[in-house]
Amino acid sequence: MSQRSRRQFLEDSMFATAAAVAGGGSALGAEADPGLRGVSERLGVAVVGARGRGNTHIAAYAGRRDTSVLYVCDPDEKVGEKRACEAGRRQGGRPVKHVLDFREALADPRVDIVSIATPNHWHALASIWAMQAGKDVYVEKPGSYCVAEGRRVVETARSLGRICQVGLQSRSNLGMRRAMEFLHAGGIGPIRRVRGLCYKRRSPIGPVVAGSAPPNLNYQLWLGPAPEASVTRQRFHHDWHWQWAYGGGELGNQGVHQMDLARWGLNVNEHAETVFSFGGRFGPADAAETADTQTVIHEIANSQIVFEVRGLKTKRVRGAKVGVIFEGETGFLVVASYASGVAFDCKGNELKAFVGGGDHFANFLSAVRSRRYSDLNADIETAHYSSSLGHTGNISYRLGDPLTVAEVEQTIGDSGYGEIAVDAVGRFVRHLRDNSIATSSPMILGPKLAFDNTTECFADNAQANSLLSREYREPYVC
Repeated sequence: MSQRSRRQFLEDSMFATAAAVAGGGSALGAEADPGLRGVSERLGVAVVGARGRGNTHIAAYAGRRDTSVLYVCDPDEKVGEKRACEAGRRQGGRPVKHVLDFREALADPRVDIVSIATPNHWHALASIWAMQAGKDVYVEKPGSYCVAEGRRVVETARSLGRICQVGLQSRSNLGMRRAMEFLHAGGIGPIRRVRGLCYKRRSPIGPVVAGSAPPNLNYQLWLGPAPEASVTRQRFHHDWHWQWAYGGGELGNQGVHQMDLARWGLNVNEHAETVFSFGGRFGPADAAETADTQTVIHEIANSQIVFEVRGLKTKRVRGAKVGVIFEGETGFLVVASYASGVAFDCKGNELKAFVGGGDHFANFLSAVRSRRYSDLNADIETAHYSSSLGHTGNISYRLGDPLTVAEVEQTIGDSGYGEIAVDAVGRFVRHLRDNSIATSSPMILGPKLAFDNTTECFADNAQANSLLSREYREPYVC
């Protein structure tokens, strides 16, 4: 396949997946959506969080014959009212109520499903409260704000017999499922290393300001379990991703998708044994706190996952900018979209291509009706392990020491971190030089932390363990 053909192949597959998700339909045909056939009872849905991804949730459920959106829950009255009206039109005039506080919807016995697309700091608590109210849950990634929360959501789902799917939609895409089967069957031999890429150039979010919430938004409800704090960013929505109280930077935003694929390809369902991270903010000073350029290295199941965030200008790697590259003994597999991948031998000759979308919502609804969480493609425990890769990577980063870029390069080379780390820091430094960042610039080198899969704690590091959970603001306690 030529370079142009391969690019077109990947773009076509990305379009097919996007169309399926946006329309709530399946790119695999009717056979992939058993919920549409022979169903006489509609499942009642409350969508929590109506902006951005939440609007996709509304479109998915309102566009089906076996579900009915009953509530749109959003602390922004203007946005919530608008989305509720739109949802009503999408489902043929069946009324949809907007409420500021989603707990009102939890009290309604007609609600079977709560579909959550809030900021990250609300994901776990909203899921737990919904399941305690007898509802099944679809929640966006990551499934938690921190490691301890993730385990609490898993325990709640299991103890109450609830279905809980996380929005790692690649798990339902046929192209990805076939690519993973190829890897697990030894298609490129034992996997030596997995590289996850998030090469997304991000603009600065503006300087620290005495900001405010939108005039129609109930800020206390938006904050929920997060600490009481004033707004310091210019753009209220979305840019919370880059502040620690609400998000986890690219590791909790884009990165969880790629790290989930990495772990899936390695065919392991556990936490990484070790983690360390280095990086920093190299753009203009702004109100963001998370790294804009970062590397996280996990040791897991006798292999390594190397995840790279590049917030500055950068080039593709083997045709991918946001994706995963599996490096095996006899070849490599490049995943450059949510629904496609191409395998090559060591000389770069194409072995096999994989493409095909799917419907993650349909998979969730099928499990809701079967009452078997094993039917889910992205059950909450699966997502817990993948989300933790980002959480623990950020913990290493946040505990790191400030050094210059040159000092980090020397330290990694001299301190027995291993060939993978030396290679990764070399790429990191070259990337900064390509963007005219001096090696005298400050950055952070995090400690290498050992993690116990049984206790879900770090070994002999109380400071790191303190970041596995968070302080909660009453009454929003997880």
